[in-house]
Amino acid sequence: MDVRMRVNRWTPARREMLNGHALSSGLIQGHFVVDGQGIDEPIPSLPGIHRQSVDVLRQRIAADVKMGLVGHMLFPVHPQEAKDSDGRLGLDGDGPMLRALRVLREDHGETVVLMADVCMCTVTDHGHCGHVVDGAIVNDETVATLAQMAVLAAQAGADYVGASDMMDGRVGAIRAALEDDGHHSTGVLSYAVKYASAFYGPFRDAAGSSPRTGDRRSHQMDPRASVNEAVMEAQLDEAEGADLLMVKPALAYLDVVAAVHAATRRPLAVYNVSGEYAMVHAQHPNVDERKGVVEEIMHAFHRAGASVIVTYHAREIFEQGWLGVQA
Repeated sequence: MDVRMRVNRWTPARREMLNGHALSSGLIQGHFVVDGQGIDEPIPSLPGIHRQSVDVLRQRIAADVKMGLVGHMLFPVHPQEAKDSDGRLGLDGDGPMLRALRVLREDHGETVVLMADVCMCTVTDHGHCGHVVDGAIVNDETVATLAQMAVLAAQAGADYVGASDMMDGRVGAIRAALEDDGHHSTGVLSYAVKYASAFYGPFRDAAGSSPRTGDRRSHQMDPRASVNEAVMEAQLDEAEGADLLMVKPALAYLDVVAAVHAATRRPLAVYNVSGEYAMVHAQHPNVDERKGVVEEIMHAFHRAGASVIVTYHAREIFEQGWLGVQA
């Protein structure tokens, strides 16, 4: 089965994320999860965002949920010396992201929406999004590994697995792998339109995912590419069974967001990426000064067609009572 319409209706939290009347209903906070105990390490290039061990993250998300912030996306962070060229850490069922998913699902049941990043860039020593053979990133071998990673995330309790790699055919392969393993209610969040952007720097600092050589332009979209290419990418992923489509980055690509929204039928997400977030903090380090800027940006995403917004601003929006949130 390529499309399961029930996936996005499966839990009250998913229904509220996609259909809630408040813009804040669709906000998703990103988290960086590491091994260890008691780790709460600030990320200098991402003000207010920390790398956290599972025990600390558990407390942090409990406080978030109490405020009403129930959407969370997890990214694993591993020490460089533990990585290898094949990304075997991505298939370790005891990795920090998977342990966090299990704990959070146990803590919160179906009252939260948990999204898990599925990509090889954080688990390979070369930092690329897939297997590398003779200097080239190979597609089909990478897709097979990504499907295995997605199943592990589903087993751990993810509501959605985030296919962030931009390999051809990975949405269909992940959907099939989930079906074969009995995960009929797990959604596929496709980074359908992901650009080889200069806005990712702080994230790569946070996750240790920068390519050691070369770049990602052979698989991520060229920022100069036409909107037609973006629409085709999104339509292909929709046809393969994506439950959510994403455009990344968001702020510099609002024209693309609007075009994809008009040309597809699946719910649309945007990723307000690390560089966009860091720019706002650099210009407005005072929280009171940020309010108007952050609210204007969020409304722009929503107006362009996004019903889900992955943003590092999510927590402060809830903490400060912006966008009409009841703090």
